[in-house]
Amino acid sequence: MRFEPLSLPGAYLIELEPILDERGHFARTFCRKTFEEKGLNPHLEQCSLSFNRKKGTLRGMHFQKTPHEEAKLVRCTRGQIYDVIVDLRADSPTYRQWVAVYLEEGRALYVPEGFAHGFQTLLDDTEVFYQISYPYVPSHAAGIRWDDPALGIQWPLEVSVISPKDQEYPSL
Repeated sequence: MRFEPLSLPGAYLIELEPILDERGHFARTFCRKTFEEKGLNPHLEQCSLSFNRKKGTLRGMHFQKTPHEEAKLVRCTRGQIYDVIVDLRADSPTYRQWVAVYLEEGRALYVPEGFAHGFQTLLDDTEVFYQISYPYVPSHAAGIRWDDPALGIQWPLEVSVISPKDQEYPSL
């Protein structure tokens, strides 16, 4: 795995380094020791899968409140997504800044604790796999507006599907 630091401290784009042969390829997608060496949270409590039928589907911007903050390793296993994170750590020099990456097979995004996360599908029938450091706690689930003018996130497509809950989150 190759770890490319992003402009928000603690966030990484992770590229697989596949070993190719006549059968196809093999690649490691997670290694606790490597994550520890990079100073990333290697603890995994939960894995989740999101299937999205329509191109333009938007999910986000989600996070869990203290004391249940979660780190996430997000991987697009089918299709393609525009993946966005927002730094919500009040003491961070990049507080309220966001960064986006395109994810498809072979790439993952490491999202540290204290970030909001969301994505938009760029193809129909897109699947997203999450490895999460802390179990989902409904009473601590929260979010911010995907279209908050103070953040100015530039989504690549018109939103075709979004949940009522995601539409009702407050601005930051």
